[in-house]
Amino acid sequence: MSTTTAVAPLTTADAETLVAAARTAAEAADVPVSITVLDAGGHLLAFRRDDRAVLISGETSTRKAYTALQLNAPTAGLVDLVKPDGPFHTLPTALDRPLLFIAGGVPVHRDGRLIGAVGVGGGAPEQDHAFATTALRQLG
Repeated sequence: MSTTTAVAPLTTADAETLVAAARTAAEAADVPVSITVLDAGGHLLAFRRDDRAVLISGETSTRKAYTALQLNAPTAGLVDLVKPDGPFHTLPTALDRPLLFIAGGVPVHRDGRLIGAVGVGGGAPEQDHAFATTALRQLG
């Protein structure tokens, strides 16, 4: 007889914690960003775009979160896979909902289970990745 333990899903409160932490990190670096938090099903839980953030950052933060969720991996580690000589070079355009292979998306896990993702857009890719990973640390 096997038993499974239910893992609590990503909540709105969790999403707000992620957004606040990413926002604080970005503000400390004076980088205007957009932040997207998705649940395990890819549904929007929270979104925030700074007043000064470029408009496309809203789209990129969402695509980064979606990509991290679908592949259960930080987007920063996937960039080389979609280069012209990479094994997944056609993946960004192969799906109805495009993936975005730019650093700044990270999956969210609880007790080893994927429960969502956070994406940050608006800064340099390495900055966005740092803001997203900083936010993850706030969930504990």
